[in-house]
Amino acid sequence: MGPAVTFRQLQVFVAVARFGTVSAAALELCLSQSATSQALSDLERQLGITLFERPGRRLRLNALGDELLPRAEALLEGMADFVAAASDPSGTLRGSLNISASATVGTYLLPALAGRFTELYPAAELRLRLRNSHEVANDVLGMDADIGLIEGECRDNVLVSEPWCQDSLVVVAAPGQVLADNSTAGEPLCGDELESMAWILREPGSGTRSVFEQAMRGRGLTPRVRMALDQTEAVKQAVVAGLGASCLSRLSVAGELARGELVALETPLSLRRRFSLVWHPERYRSPLWQAFKVFLTDAERSGVLHDLSRLNVAAEEKP
Repeated sequence: MGPAVTFRQLQVFVAVARFGTVSAAALELCLSQSATSQALSDLERQLGITLFERPGRRLRLNALGDELLPRAEALLEGMADFVAAASDPSGTLRGSLNISASATVGTYLLPALAGRFTELYPAAELRLRLRNSHEVANDVLGMDADIGLIEGECRDNVLVSEPWCQDSLVVVAAPGQVLADNSTAGEPLCGDELESMAWILREPGSGTRSVFEQAMRGRGLTPRVRMALDQTEAVKQAVVAGLGASCLSRLSVAGELARGELVALETPLSLRRRFSLVWHPERYRSPLWQAFKVFLTDAERSGVLHDLSRLNVAAEEKP
């Protein structure tokens, strides 16, 4: 039995041959440079040959590599034909996609986006799972999810992460709560006030909580956490009841702010963040996966996400 050459190794071989450097090939394949270099080294070691000459930083195919390149390209094309043959003869995208999303994205953006996507591709099934950002990364790492949507940045070096869209957090309190009136009058809360307030926060591992705590640490402050809850709606209800203040995505409290059930407090904290897409580089990215990722990217670029945010507010304002 011959050496166990992988599909990824062939992709790396062809990409390096086309682009001339490991870094350019890594960018093309959405891999880290170290993973790309390792895949190429493993391929040469398993075959017991050298495929490239290495003058300086560029890699140039040697005679054997030049001879094998067309065969590698044919194998990759054969895989593409295999995938196409597995699709519906009409070319309709079908199959299922497991999506793990953090609470804010999964509650306030993803349901409407998923609805629009399945209108475009009726044979596609999207299976959504709401988690906190840490759990989403674990789902993707364990290959329990095809793609993840998280709040903030992914810090796991194994996973591929791509910025998706902007979000902002806001500190909120009930209208009659102490400090609320002074703050909304235009006077930002000072550090002592931020530390003395009782805070109702999401649970540890939440992307929302992580951004807030990082902003507080940036000013040398430590919040006095009165309660930690694993659901954004539960946090909001506790704040509406006057149990403390919280820091949540503006998406999640837009309706309460519009109805006057909560007020936004002015603070000196930097509370902007990005939502990110994450996936495992070794997970198969099907045509359905590719279409969904393009759909999400286009939704951010075209302003669809902004429109959905406004629709969410309008829906929550209805009696």
